[in-house]
Amino acid sequence: MDVVRRGFDPQDSHLFGPQAMGKLRAAAQELSYLIDRGYELKSASTFVCNHHLLAERQRLALARIVSTHEALARREEKRLTAAPSSLVVDGFNAVITLEVALSGSVLLEGMDGTIRDLAGLRGTYRIVDKTAMAVHLLLERFRSLGVREIQIFLDQPVSNSGRLKTLLLDAAAGYPFHLQVELFPGVDGMLAGLDNVVSADAIVLDKCRSWYNLNREIIAESIPEAWIVRLI
Repeated sequence: MDVVRRGFDPQDSHLFGPQAMGKLRAAAQELSYLIDRGYELKSASTFVCNHHLLAERQRLALARIVSTHEALARREEKRLTAAPSSLVVDGFNAVITLEVALSGSVLLEGMDGTIRDLAGLRGTYRIVDKTAMAVHLLLERFRSLGVREIQIFLDQPVSNSGRLKTLLLDAAAGYPFHLQVELFPGVDGMLAGLDNVVSADAIVLDKCRSWYNLNREIIAESIPEAWIVRLI
């Protein structure tokens, strides 16, 4: 299997390097200020990013990092501080972010404390050389936390979702927990209203009943060298 750097962009060392941090932090603070005062995210982001002459990838990063303080407060109220006995996992969200971390590609720390990526696969996915290790890290974390029941939801329309399901189930054989992997047309909608959700998707976090910040723990403990951009 070829070596693939998930989420890698050769411009990132410049776009998110030390010289770019000053204007990115300023832009993040300004965008946060505007959306907290009722400005719509898209228009406020366009205004701020045009002012700072940000590249498209930097603009996407800001939109994924910044949230209103009202939204942050609601998410914090629903965040679980200890792992429950069962978890419901946004599968592609979890696996892809870990693949990006293992690839040394840029990650983003949201204001809500979640870790997000810029992989931007948009419905296309293939198993890469980092996938097996990402799955291993997930399963090992489930085991160390003592989770007994795990449901992993994968978006059925995404290419190779069936192959990832098989990989997850095969890798989980012999672990001391019960793992189910299901394919659904729209995972975001499936997770709405559920408890014990694992995801970093802002829409999911706003609609679920409770959530656990699993990937942040995995990356902090198992991939400490991961490249995480923190702006605000």
